[in-house]
Amino acid sequence: MCPPPCKIPILWESELKYVLGTATTKVSRIVMEELKKLRLEEWDENHVRTWLKWIRVKDAHIQSLYDQEVTGAVLQVISEDDLKDLNVKKGQIQLILKKRNELLNSQSLELGQCSTSEVRESEKASLTQDSQKAAPTRTPQTETLPSKEKLKSQDHVAALASDPPDTSADSQLTSATEKSVKENKPHIRCKPRPFGKDDINFKYVRNQVLPPETGVKNLIFPCHEYKSLAKAVTLDRQRLQIKFACEVIRFASGCMNVRTNGTIHFGVEDSNDSSEYTHGEIIGIPVKDPDIYVDALDYIDKCFKHHGEIARLCIEQPKFVEVISRNGSEGRFVIEIDVNPSVEIVKNKTFRVRLPNFNEKKNKVEYEKVTIYRRNGAKTEPICEENQDDFISGMQERDKRRKDAENSEKPSNRICEDLGRKLSVLLTGGKKYMDNSQWYVVVTNKCKPEDLQKLNFLLHIDIFCVFEFDPDSKTDGFFEHYLKHHTANVHFLQDYKYEDKESTSDFRRRLCLFDQTSWIFCNGRNDYAGDERPCDVSTWVKNKKKHLKRTVSLICNDILPAGSFVVLFLLLSQVEQPLVDTFHEFYAEMNGRNDIICIAECEENYQKWANLAQPSCSLETIDKMSIVGMKLNHVNDTIQTMLPTLIDSARHLPVSTRGLCLLKTADEERMSTLEILSADQCEDYKVDLQDPDCAKQITKIERDFYRGGKVSWLNFMLAEKGYCGEVIQRDAYKDVVKIIDGMLRGPPVKQLVATVSILHHPGSGGSTLARQVLWNFRKDLRCAAVKPSCAVGKVCEHAIQLLEYEESDINQCLPVLLLVDDSDEDCFDEIKCELIAAVGCKTISILMPCFIFLSCRRSHYPEKQCKHIPLEAVAVTHKLTEEEKRLFSNKRKILQKQFEPEFILTFVLMSEEFQEEYIQDFVKHLLEGIDHSSLVTRLIKYVALLNHYVENSNISLSHCEAFLGLGVQIDHLRQQSFEISLTDQARLLFIHFRDCTTEIKSIRIIHPFVAKEILHQLSDQPLNQIAMDLLQEKAFFKHRFARDEFIKFIRDLFIRRHRKSKGDSADTFFSPLIEDICNEEKCAEKAVDVLTAAYECLGKDPYFAQQLARLHCMYKNFVEAIKWAEDAKCQLPFNSYILDTEGQVYRKKLNALFDLTHLENEVVTPDELTEAIKIALKAIECFRAAQKAAQSEADSMNNSGFVGEVEVGCYLLQLLSLLDIFEKDEDGSYTKLVEYLLGKDIPEEIKEPWKNFHGKLKGLQKGINEALEWISEDSSYFQSNKCEDEDETSNSEDLLHNPRKWLIKKTRIYARYFALTEQEEENFKQSSNCSFSPLVRRLKIYRSGGGNITAIFSPLCDKRIDRAAEKLEKIISMYPEDLQKEKLDLVELVNLTLSYIALACVAPNSSKLLTYQKLRELSQQFWRKKHNNSNAWFLLTLLYWPDEAHDQEPNEAKGRILNTALETMKRLYDIKMKNLPSRKKQIYTHFFLGNGHGFDKIVHKSLLEKLIASRLNERRLKWLTGDVWKNPKVTQKLKRVKGWTEKGAIFVHGHCKQNKIRILPLHFPSMPHGNENVTFYLGFTYGGLFAYDIQVEH
Repeated sequence: MCPPPCKIPILWESELKYVLGTATTKVSRIVMEELKKLRLEEWDENHVRTWLKWIRVKDAHIQSLYDQEVTGAVLQVISEDDLKDLNVKKGQIQLILKKRNELLNSQSLELGQCSTSEVRESEKASLTQDSQKAAPTRTPQTETLPSKEKLKSQDHVAALASDPPDTSADSQLTSATEKSVKENKPHIRCKPRPFGKDDINFKYVRNQVLPPETGVKNLIFPCHEYKSLAKAVTLDRQRLQIKFACEVIRFASGCMNVRTNGTIHFGVEDSNDSSEYTHGEIIGIPVKDPDIYVDALDYIDKCFKHHGEIARLCIEQPKFVEVISRNGSEGRFVIEIDVNPSVEIVKNKTFRVRLPNFNEKKNKVEYEKVTIYRRNGAKTEPICEENQDDFISGMQERDKRRKDAENSEKPSNRICEDLGRKLSVLLTGGKKYMDNSQWYVVVTNKCKPEDLQKLNFLLHIDIFCVFEFDPDSKTDGFFEHYLKHHTANVHFLQDYKYEDKESTSDFRRRLCLFDQTSWIFCNGRNDYAGDERPCDVSTWVKNKKKHLKRTVSLICNDILPAGSFVVLFLLLSQVEQPLVDTFHEFYAEMNGRNDIICIAECEENYQKWANLAQPSCSLETIDKMSIVGMKLNHVNDTIQTMLPTLIDSARHLPVSTRGLCLLKTADEERMSTLEILSADQCEDYKVDLQDPDCAKQITKIERDFYRGGKVSWLNFMLAEKGYCGEVIQRDAYKDVVKIIDGMLRGPPVKQLVATVSILHHPGSGGSTLARQVLWNFRKDLRCAAVKPSCAVGKVCEHAIQLLEYEESDINQCLPVLLLVDDSDEDCFDEIKCELIAAVGCKTISILMPCFIFLSCRRSHYPEKQCKHIPLEAVAVTHKLTEEEKRLFSNKRKILQKQFEPEFILTFVLMSEEFQEEYIQDFVKHLLEGIDHSSLVTRLIKYVALLNHYVENSNISLSHCEAFLGLGVQIDHLRQQSFEISLTDQARLLFIHFRDCTTEIKSIRIIHPFVAKEILHQLSDQPLNQIAMDLLQEKAFFKHRFARDEFIKFIRDLFIRRHRKSKGDSADTFFSPLIEDICNEEKCAEKAVDVLTAAYECLGKDPYFAQQLARLHCMYKNFVEAIKWAEDAKCQLPFNSYILDTEGQVYRKKLNALFDLTHLENEVVTPDELTEAIKIALKAIECFRAAQKAAQSEADSMNNSGFVGEVEVGCYLLQLLSLLDIFEKDEDGSYTKLVEYLLGKDIPEEIKEPWKNFHGKLKGLQKGINEALEWISEDSSYFQSNKCEDEDETSNSEDLLHNPRKWLIKKTRIYARYFALTEQEEENFKQSSNCSFSPLVRRLKIYRSGGGNITAIFSPLCDKRIDRAAEKLEKIISMYPEDLQKEKLDLVELVNLTLSYIALACVAPNSSKLLTYQKLRELSQQFWRKKHNNSNAWFLLTLLYWPDEAHDQEPNEAKGRILNTALETMKRLYDIKMKNLPSRKKQIYTHFFLGNGHGFDKIVHKSLLEKLIASRLNERRLKWLTGDVWKNPKVTQKLKRVKGWTEKGAIFVHGHCKQNKIRILPLHFPSMPHGNENVTFYLGFTYGGLFAYDIQVEH
């Protein structure tokens, strides 16, 4: 089907090849003919590039101009200096300027020399005479070319150059170089002021050119004469008046004698050769005193010997027409005098004049002899005496002609223009309805109160923003009226500015663009309390115009896709300059596109606006885009008939009483993060099957879906109403519905927020299934989909608003079914946690969930992941059941009758279960005969590369158009134009879609599997070459629109690693593309080249430098790795991850150069280890820098620096132990090594070789110890990924998978090297001359597994209790028996206390145990000392929790200890968590309050875990859902604490009645309704005390 006609030329494939230099001259001539139909100011950079190739400019210069975004508007004003700045050579400059001017002149001649009304007058006139034969005839919009002689006389020879350029470059350059500066200026034609009209709004634009001077035509049509008056205005008053009067009287007498109307223009260039200006160019003259020119006409009486009074009646008063430019008025005017010799006045009269001249010698005015003048052609000339009698005798004939001409000009009824059709074409492009995907930018001034209702059509279109020039609009203008129906965000021009390093996406989110209409007050607000007050025009130009320019540029280039929006100017009151400036900016930024519309009911307002708008475009262009004189109520009614939806329709939501409530538009818009599904969704859509356009649209909607597009609510509505076929429901649909029904109709649950997970293979229909569920529940539940990339807090706020909307009792609200589609798992968890917390604050009686999340996520292993949460997850795979196969087979037969097979490709692939062989055959058949060298094939490769390696990736349509060299398209023709430029293969492979948040139109391959196979079968290039080619495509990377989104996909392509935990198919060390390139090439060289190119392409991105460091490191090229790591660090010197990468490079270098497995079998000397020590210490330095940076980062919790220091430190200890001087003792200890590292002595063998390292090596133990302490503290705060009791069965000791096991292993290595026997301890102490007993003891305890909380509590997971007790007793025995004699420092005292508590958990009757009371007394030292040791404060909460046996009497001192401990723990927890959301790190509960007293009340979680006989994932689910509290084995171990709820919080009494302790509920849904007495289980964590299983006490 052929596309509708489009103003912008469509480059067909053969024509596109011309742009690349391969087409024939015949084809290129066709392209140029199409291109010349556009005005130059409407060209974009691609059009300019095509034209430059046509005129044979060298390719290097063409590319330079293209890169600098030289559009037609720029080409129109570009100068020789500008081109020199772009390094264009002189000969090429002259060629470009010459051909540019020829083009401008040829286009200018198409402009008429008069207004449309004057042309109508000239067409009606029947009078002709000899002098008119040379005058060209005109049509309303164009005029024929003047004769060649005429053009020559007016310096317009260039206008005749319409043939293709001479192939001889020499002849071109020679003639071009000889051109004067005058021809290097662009010539833009304009029309003169309408004759006889004194329109104060009419303006001339400086440097535009009026049509050539004319002679007599039909006597009514005026002849024109130009005078620059440039020199005369410098004279004194008398001389200026004489010069002015002389020219006026000569011209006027000539016109009156031939009975023709005429206008003489002063301030318009009349020279041909001597001036720098072009003949007819508007210059203007400064007018300080208009009376000079008015009084000059007093010479009429003196110059006309007879009929002076008659002459005054014919010669009208001077008209001063202002000359403006884009920068506004310059104080210059064109002075015009009209001559109108009406036959009733001049009949039978001949006008003889004597012209005045100033005699400089005599210094007085003299008059020439009496002469008769007449107009002859374009000149006024005297009649010689011998011809005067003949001329006078013909006067009666001239009078008759004049009378006939005047009679033929009777006023006639003006034929009304079909403004209704014009409005329809402007808004719909000739279709019946407007495009509901189109955005509108409205520019308006003050609206009268009586006109407000006439603008109701604006309430039914999608307004992106309004440029408001009425400062009172919010109080009594259109904004006030709009807010009664919609919501909007109020902005000022200054708000449209990027903040420091802000991306376009962040900018859109900050201003909530696309969520609600942005109402931009361009000249302040009178009702605003801030500083934004209205100002006058001159102040506005100085202070606010620059902000307007930036705002318009942002909207047109960064925010809204080109061609996707219409700018609507509403001239509702008197026009001022700022409104016109807005037009100038939009017209320039939109490259003169024809999607600007002006509506003006008052013609006077329009005329002023149009005249002031002339610096941007011609009056004809403005007229084409304007609706003038149509009543506003008629405009309103006409537009409302074009709307694609019913204007009187409303949207409703179900309510708890099983009725419906109205969902107001403004309320819905306020819930901007949700796509709300109403009970009557899409029922306002106009469906008329008799309308061909409507039938085509329905077919397109269905076809796009079966090609692989995302399902829309319209798909379901059309299927439900029978307008198209039904959408198949997969078997998993029933499972999802069953789970939801169980939540709604099953027994009461304690979950306020429930989840149903749909895990699906890509392209298996998971998203469609989720939307089917929403669609079918829309009348029973409140349904909505969460929009992507929205702030979590806002999502929760809007979700609760939807829950409570129009409901009186929150306990009776209908649940909200909330779809979260393809969201990051972390983001989903954050939304859920925040919503649980928000709902938990409300007093709700739980009968059913308030919210049911429908989490739809892609997964490569959906069935495996479903096993983790079997009760709330459903898997959707490519594998079809037998029933599904039958349904798909039947549907496929129906679709194949309705559509061509290529239009239902994705459905066919799905029905074939995406079998690899089928996809291979399909792609092979599709790509058969494809042109590998074409631009379109390259585009297919690039899109396939992104789609295969980057999930949910795409390329914007705007980027594709730039790449293919297409110009900007009108939105409703855009996709057709793009598709026409594609090959058949590309049309079948690409899917078009629009992003719901950014409104960006994009393309992708129909399925990732197809994209993968395309890359495989288009194997003429290796992967690295395709990636390199992509990086070198400047059209992609320099394209401004949608740049952020494109760059994000490119970054993900090269640096995003895959993680199984994120749903990816595998864990990777680098991005899958880089890994595939490495595997394909069997080396890193090509991958390094690609990453280096990406680094350069993206502005030396430090994260690419980081990846290069890692890649070089993996292939042991450490010199380059260090170089790249330092490069990254230079750019981000305080980024903990970058600093850690540098440390990892040195660590891996150490491991590679000094491999322990090899060195253990060799004799190692100190000299050989010098380099190893140097590398290790450098690594530790980097890791310590990373530690410091991590602690200052508020938005991350990165402990990799501590981990790295432990890894390198332990490795270095192992290396040092290989030296003979540090050889291991018989009992396995390293006495000499410890003596060196902890003492003052240095062995002679290493004194000189290691002279630069001794100080740092002696600090090695302290560094490792502090790092281990930090990691241990982290593990004590937060839940680990694995449960402790699985450590024995798990083989992984990787920090990521099993942090506790890794920590224990490293602790043992560290302790092994610093442990001593008793005799060695004594020797060591004597040799060191100081008491090292505490340090030695601590090292021994470390070796035994008592060095930190993680190691101390690890025996509790041991299934053999006796072995665990023995280990803990051994640790306790290493401490002094009499703690009064030998004082312990804080850390040792804490570890001893932890050991006692751990021993009490496994062996409460052990002889090594202190009594509970003594342990309490011992722990009081924690309270007396000021410190930030979280372990100490945690122990105080555990030991000083009120005990019925030990705390029978109130005790304020104990209360103060407990309260101080809880307050300090809360403070330390907040510091630890920084600004991270709590869901990022789940708090770990170490102990529960048990049934008993003393040590019996302390129950470690691991002991409860052993009582839950099930797999790890099932245990996790039981803890999450609360099922664990139904296990009697668990509950009989624990004690229920009594408390009460007050204002949504839980409290218990402390050691005194007045001591009120707040307890945090772990799950807000378990909080009771209102203020109640409650009981619960108490959990002890490092974040405070938590309540589990909260129950109302009966």
